[in-house]
Amino acid sequence: MGKHDFRFKTCIRFCLKDPFNLVYLPRFYLNTGFFMIHFEGELLEDQNAKLDLDNRSFNYGDGLFETIRVINGKIMFWEDHYFRLMASMRILRMEIPMNFSPEYLEEQILQLIEANGLSQKPVKVKINVYRKPGGLYRPTTREVGYAIRTYELENPFYILNEEDYEVELFKDHYLTSGLLSTLKSTNKTLNILASIFAEENAYQNCLLVNENKSIVEAINGNLFVVKGNKIKTSPLSDGCLNGITRKQLIGIIQKTEEFTFEEASISPFELQKADELFITNVISGIQPITKYRKKKFENKVAKQLLAKLNTTARLG
Repeated sequence: MGKHDFRFKTCIRFCLKDPFNLVYLPRFYLNTGFFMIHFEGELLEDQNAKLDLDNRSFNYGDGLFETIRVINGKIMFWEDHYFRLMASMRILRMEIPMNFSPEYLEEQILQLIEANGLSQKPVKVKINVYRKPGGLYRPTTREVGYAIRTYELENPFYILNEEDYEVELFKDHYLTSGLLSTLKSTNKTLNILASIFAEENAYQNCLLVNENKSIVEAINGNLFVVKGNKIKTSPLSDGCLNGITRKQLIGIIQKTEEFTFEEASISPFELQKADELFITNVISGIQPITKYRKKKFENKVAKQLLAKLNTTARLG
């Protein structure tokens, strides 16, 4: 059995043991994808890429990541991903390399996908950007390093998961409202602890709360609340992730005559009054919530919006 075959079968066995679809490896990944990676601008076999133990992302969470979906060699919503990454690097006072153009990074992503034999496959791409080693809390450089990895996905477009999906509030620790919480930083301690809480209590996900006791988002995506013909999501000022799928879906809803859209803080009391709750992210698209405490939810609106999201992805 070859190295890649072993990894593929190991991943499948591991994924089947995870019923929660978020705590470990999501079940829609077909393999680990760690064959070739782009590391510091060079295409390498995975075992030849070595992170320095002084890496600031490892030591201080001084890094960012971007998760991207690619369909048959086409990067979904690439412009939004690129500008979010650049804006996040500026917020963290990182020095953006001169060659970090959208064309350059796109070329590296597609080159890596081709090197891993995934050009005709649906792929998840993960970009990590981190400040180069030096200093303690105060860095001695603003320069960055980066790595790009690929993971094969099962489905080219989004398919609604209609299995039971129960959530609960995670209140052990609060998400802080404000700009830093909107970034996809490598400091995700709160999400990790909420995932462990979900696993220990047989929930499929948890909803995160900020210091003002507003419901902000789920562990792995943005939250939308449906009541009648109104669809609501948290504002970025509450600390929710500046999600790419969130942005796309807001645009879709605002163009749809049958729904009105509101961006406002979400009270815990609104959850049990809602007709539907769903979570959005780049990999799963829309994940309906079927139960919160004693309340069970429909998924009619989620189905409608998922069809429109798939259409947008094909055209975009």
